[in-house]
Amino acid sequence: MGKRVNMDIKKTSLYQLHQASKAKFVEFAGYQMPIQYSEGIVEEHRYTRNHSGIFDVSHMGQLFIYGQEDLVNDLERIFPLDLKNLKLNHSKYSFLMSDNAGIYDDLIITKIKDGFLIILNAACKENDYKILKELLNDKYKMILDEERSLIAIQGPKSVEILKSVIQGVENLNFMSGNWFILDDYNIYVTRSGYTGEDGFEVSLTNEFADRFTRRLIDKGAKLIGLGARDTLRLEAGLCLYGHELSKDKTPVEANLKWAISKERILKGNFIGSDIITKQLTNGVSKIRVGIKPEGKIIAREKTKIYNESDLEIGEITSGTFGPSVNGPVAMGYVENEFSKKNTKIFLEVRGKKHPATICSLPFYKKSYVKGVN
Repeated sequence: MGKRVNMDIKKTSLYQLHQASKAKFVEFAGYQMPIQYSEGIVEEHRYTRNHSGIFDVSHMGQLFIYGQEDLVNDLERIFPLDLKNLKLNHSKYSFLMSDNAGIYDDLIITKIKDGFLIILNAACKENDYKILKELLNDKYKMILDEERSLIAIQGPKSVEILKSVIQGVENLNFMSGNWFILDDYNIYVTRSGYTGEDGFEVSLTNEFADRFTRRLIDKGAKLIGLGARDTLRLEAGLCLYGHELSKDKTPVEANLKWAISKERILKGNFIGSDIITKQLTNGVSKIRVGIKPEGKIIAREKTKIYNESDLEIGEITSGTFGPSVNGPVAMGYVENEFSKKNTKIFLEVRGKKHPATICSLPFYKKSYVKGVN
């Protein structure tokens, strides 16, 4: 018998381009996605760090919510963000949380004309949409837009390549965006990404996505798969939903309290605010940390962490070989008392305990363009 094919699996607008580029595919969040191309994950990783990589992230959710003053107030009751002072076309990283501050999803929210654009994780987007629709009492026009693709271009040469295709993108600062017109298509570009490099995310119609991406390739950018996207974000100390983040973890435990507005903490009127306030005041029992294994051992997800007295104190959530740092890197959760930098720990890999050290994040210095305005 042949291998059974999942007929329900979705494909992005770039699927044929990925096929033509000899991608190796995996099923991810209900989509057929490229995990790597012929050169392999390490080479794709290095090309992004040194030049420019293209990532098809069209599986992610693009949720447009339209409304005026009431919408800002209503969204502030949901997200721990100061949305009243968010400038037009500026973005913030945030969370959709439960009443006990567990993370349903982490997301990027951007203020656009007449509303907001929220970028959601692929595996969470349908559930997020339902939660938000219910929380907003169906008051607003909400579109989870499946007619648009999302293409990320990341790396030091990205601005040079993208501005040769879309004039004016070089004027964007990190976590800001704007609408541009190319070949009569409306394109929304933000200067953001999830690799630790300067880069952009481009929202455009499905019918134009293939042609646009081929132009970037013609200028020297290369298609990069999910494998290198994972190693890049891990080196940059960035969380991945379903690994570092879940409904069982809060933003404080995830060491992401910087993403919660201080003003909103004082007012305390958002979902999960009671738990967040308690944790900020009293501390947490477990916390996300960076971990540097000694030698060449790779500690994957679910690897148990022990202290020097051989007591289990935590678990790895992500681990890989970091091509830019030329060694293994990992993140995980440990009991708070063992979270200080340079604390010696042990990782149980294939039945044997290997030495490692708690370290600062990121492993690789982020290269974002802050700009002046």
